[in-house]
Amino acid sequence: MTHPVSRLSMPVALALGSAALGAAFATGLFLGRRSPSWRSRPERRLLPPEDDPLWQYLLSRSMREHPALRSLRQLTLEQPQGDSMMTCEQAQLLANLARLIKAKKALDLGTFTGYSALALALALPPSGRVVTCEVDAEPPELGRPLWRQAEEEHKIDLRLKPALETLDELLAGGEAGTFDMAVVDADKENCAAYYERCLQLLRSGGVLAILSEGHVRFLLSGSETGGKTRSDNRERTSGRPGLSTDMLCFTILKN
Repeated sequence: MTHPVSRLSMPVALALGSAALGAAFATGLFLGRRSPSWRSRPERRLLPPEDDPLWQYLLSRSMREHPALRSLRQLTLEQPQGDSMMTCEQAQLLANLARLIKAKKALDLGTFTGYSALALALALPPSGRVVTCEVDAEPPELGRPLWRQAEEEHKIDLRLKPALETLDELLAGGEAGTFDMAVVDADKENCAAYYERCLQLLRSGGVLAILSEGHVRFLLSGSETGGKTRSDNRERTSGRPGLSTDMLCFTILKN
């Protein structure tokens, strides 16, 4: 007698996919610490090499990249400094987190061509909104046709000015505590200021992710590289009620 195979619900499937990618990030971090030769590479990748069989297997089984998002990633990689963009697996993990917390409003600091903004927009409901900040008007215009192709342009609120000005305007406009998620991939000199303002703008249960040197992790000003380590960040957040730094080792979950 055969028994019907139960199917995973969408939230459970997203959670499992995020857990698998999170485990891959953790594995890469561990291997990076155990293998000094990796750190000597210019990119200082914490993840296994892109041609690693295990990593390729994980990507082949977990990636669900929208066609417009894939085209935008390929276009971005052709641009100067395009190789510093968020990777497809990072974008999907953040998008899955946005879905899991049922995000409706997101902040994206550091638009470039809008790859991360589009990834977040695709994860939001039709009425969702991504406020994305950029100081250079040219790169977003490269991506705009693909925002339109994905039918997500109406969700992307591009602010062409320094990100701190936009964050201060949002706070002055009474939007504190109304954003569900914030992704910081902008200039590192102001990262501590972005951190503080994003925490004010996030709602209870919101998620803050900070990218640095191609990796999703905490980065706060103060060290030789322009940021503090995760242990330093624990000191910064441990005395503040309502903050957790344990979610997949790279996000702040605002309780």
